[in-house]
Amino acid sequence: MKKDNSESSKNTTYFRPYKGERSFEAVSGEIKKLIFQGVFKAGDKLPPETEIGRQFGVSRQTVREALRILEQSGFITIQQGVNGGPMITDTVLSRLSNMFLDIFYFKRLSLDELTEARFGIEKAMFKHVIERVEETDVEALKKNVEEAKIKLEKNDTPFEENIEFHRILARASKNFVYMIVIELLMSVVSHFHSERNEKDLKKSARIVHLHEAILEGIVEKDYDRSVLILDELLKEVRTILTKKGQNMA
Repeated sequence: MKKDNSESSKNTTYFRPYKGERSFEAVSGEIKKLIFQGVFKAGDKLPPETEIGRQFGVSRQTVREALRILEQSGFITIQQGVNGGPMITDTVLSRLSNMFLDIFYFKRLSLDELTEARFGIEKAMFKHVIERVEETDVEALKKNVEEAKIKLEKNDTPFEENIEFHRILARASKNFVYMIVIELLMSVVSHFHSERNEKDLKKSARIVHLHEAILEGIVEKDYDRSVLILDELLKEVRTILTKKGQNMA
């Protein structure tokens, strides 16, 4: 259980006084620094607004504006009630995914661009996956494929499992940048699937089959084979997404 450090934080000085224009940005920036440094961790409560204001030497309104920025960025949530207040959370990646989807629409990007980018990124990622993959990663991929097959047997589309397959691959690369980028790309793919809201068991089964072939290539440390199958897979995914002419260009 995460400790409640709200009481001790009231008596601890974390912040230095700040005077200047747009002080709410400086306040939010200093709090983010402490999160990055690990002083505050997910589940920790920040000091009360009045205490934050006292330490920074700013008004309560400035503190509230700073906390609003942090909440919108996914660094904190504001809990209501007697024991409420600002709490550190870890939803930055989720917020970033939503922003990326907005950019995808706003810039009128095409699914061809998405597919091209995915291939280039995942092709580069596969090199590191094959070099760094561990047994736990292989087991996670195997479990993912098996769960997808079980769904197919129940005449259900294993879309969530198919998306998760690529997240597991990203984790197997042991490179957090790949994990972030794949998460952003998957947010667009997931959105298009939810908009279509259509079951296509034959196509889903084909994707699961290709995932299984990719897994075999990884186990055998066969980079060239894995990349060839990846190319085939992404073409299949693009066909599914554009089946009804859903191209943003």
